[in-house]
Amino acid sequence: MSHIVTVQDVVTAFADFMEPTDAELDAIEQEMPVILADVDLLDAHIVTLDRTPTEVDDRRIRRARRRALAARVALVNRATGTSLPGGAA
Repeated sequence: MSHIVTVQDVVTAFADFMEPTDAELDAIEQEMPVILADVDLLDAHIVTLDRTPTEVDDRRIRRARRRALAARVALVNRATGTSLPGGAA
């Protein structure tokens, strides 16, 4: 029996298009506060998976949710370049 082996992985393993571009890296850097806030929110939820959430857990989840929302609002405001008077979102 003869095995057919592809060489595509060898050919494309070091291709330039496999690496993120500078623009993509800049976009990730801009979104990093949102990513980190979402990770904190997930951590807060994960803690409560195997038990009934306590009042402290509920507070932690609410704070993490507010931080995630604030990070998203800040990202959108930076992207549009506008903000409302008084710091409102």
